[in-house]
Amino acid sequence: MKLVVIGGDAAGMSAASQARKRLGGDDLSIVVFERGHYTSYSACGIPYWIGGVVKDRDKLIARTPEEHRRAGIDVRLRHEVTSIDLDHHEVTVRDLAGGDEFRETFDHLVYAAGATPVVPEWARLPEAGVFGVQTLGDGEAIHAWLDAEPQPRTAVVIGGGYIGVEMAEAMVNRGLEVTLLEKSPQPMGKTVDPEMGALVGTAMRGMGIEVRTDAHVDGLVTEGGRVRGVVMPGGTLPADIVVLGLGVRPNTALARAAGLPLGPTGGLRTDLRMRVEGVDGVWAAGDCVESRHLLTGRPVYVPLGTHANKQGRVAGINIGGGYATFPGVLGTAVTKVCALEVSRTGLTSKEARAAGYAFVTAGVDSTNRAGYYPGAEMMTVRLIAERRTGILLGAQIVGRAEAAKRIDALAVAIWNRMTVEEMTALDLSYAPPFAPVWDPILIAARKATEAVHASL
Repeated sequence: MKLVVIGGDAAGMSAASQARKRLGGDDLSIVVFERGHYTSYSACGIPYWIGGVVKDRDKLIARTPEEHRRAGIDVRLRHEVTSIDLDHHEVTVRDLAGGDEFRETFDHLVYAAGATPVVPEWARLPEAGVFGVQTLGDGEAIHAWLDAEPQPRTAVVIGGGYIGVEMAEAMVNRGLEVTLLEKSPQPMGKTVDPEMGALVGTAMRGMGIEVRTDAHVDGLVTEGGRVRGVVMPGGTLPADIVVLGLGVRPNTALARAAGLPLGPTGGLRTDLRMRVEGVDGVWAAGDCVESRHLLTGRPVYVPLGTHANKQGRVAGINIGGGYATFPGVLGTAVTKVCALEVSRTGLTSKEARAAGYAFVTAGVDSTNRAGYYPGAEMMTVRLIAERRTGILLGAQIVGRAEAAKRIDALAVAIWNRMTVEEMTALDLSYAPPFAPVWDPILIAARKATEAVHASL
């Protein structure tokens, strides 16, 4: 049996590895086509390598092509699949280095082509100094640009989502003057509620980043083959480097051309086993697929490495003759902005409203450990609960220390359909160096319970 995998990062290589684990030797032949130069790397770690927190680029690579090959997986770098023929079970492949084109047959196909960054027309320029942050190759290009003479002094980051805020911090760590442009009223406007986004903006300004919200970009100024500025309605911002953090879309052009089914989010539609709906022998995983939100039941597009690895693993197990399912997502995520940790799970207020929920919210400010213990830091916890039942619908935490991982307990509560009243009795650990006697999660649950009772 032959397995062909399109894409050699998290989802694709997880699928290949799991299939190989279950079908070894001559029972399964695996070929992976990857258009880039690397396999199995942490794209999420790129901003920290650019900013100098991670010193060694190779530490971002979990497993090299050579390691995969030794495990019996034929990895072919700089090879791009250009078409899929479902009738004949074959793909057309172009060797990007040599220019040759050939066809490869398959019994099973894993589509793990990832995502493509959103790039406006005004940013599609041949001039140097304008970068996206999607692949390790992108990170290398940014690193080289920052190190080259004349070294950039000013940076403009366009977009205030995860990548935008992380890259703004990376530029500050490299000693540049940084401006972040965000079209929403607050940074991370699609990720957390406005009150929490305001805390992020305050923290960024506190470390010297100029944050401009409700910002509109008209274009770029270039000179001598280099970017020089960002054009806005009120004038032009100087920029020696421009980083685009405008989000991503599912990379499904190849799938669409082959007639594979796409959902309303633009991602591939799969069943619980990660098989493309209605197509035997074709599987999909990672940033190119849409998932089911566990609270609303609706299709959502949440491109995260955690989901990609799990979905690839599920696909590989099933290809190898086992049984596994991927039930859906809550959108649990975390990032760091300067010393501030930002996390969320479940639904934001806007998402809950769009889904038709009636809900209450509760927010508390508390400390990460006993207030008298040295190093205690403030954090803000915000909970969203269904109005009648009190079921937890969403949670967000912003704080300077030990705020991020507390979101995991709240994700478990949502996953298990707990009410905020049930949460008030959670047996959470306590010791002054680690938490106050009433953990911030418990205090927030009490406040949310009061709000639910008051709404009845």
